[in-house]
Amino acid sequence: MGIQRLDNVAVVVDDLDLAVDFFTELGMELEERAAISGLFADQTVGLDGVRSEIAMMRTPDGHGRLELTKYDHPVASAPVPAAPPPNTLGLHRVMFAVDDLDDTLERLRRFGAEPLRDVANYDDVYKLCYLRGPAGIIVALAERIS
Repeated sequence: MGIQRLDNVAVVVDDLDLAVDFFTELGMELEERAAISGLFADQTVGLDGVRSEIAMMRTPDGHGRLELTKYDHPVASAPVPAAPPPNTLGLHRVMFAVDDLDDTLERLRRFGAEPLRDVANYDDVYKLCYLRGPAGIIVALAERIS
């Protein structure tokens, strides 16, 4: 048998409290916070002396989870450039379906979130935009309009 489900996506952040606040404002719920260290962490992650804190965020439907991770040791390295463009190899973005894109974007502006360009209309089916979230990750928002 193959996989059972997508369990979560992890994002490394530099300010865990700010990231939790951002994704809470987006509509996610904090499931748990935990300190992570020890041999199992080193073996799993492939680094030595791992000390981190994670916050597991859950979508309102209970099916999606986002793990926010702040590394205390070894210190996380920043990408170059600091805000890589959307076509950079690796994790592209995290997308969320929202019921009101304009309202969601307005609430996220207090965290400095602005669309990378514009809110777009996709064939009168979706309103879409990309914005920068915590640690420069790209967060996509999609509102079904028809």
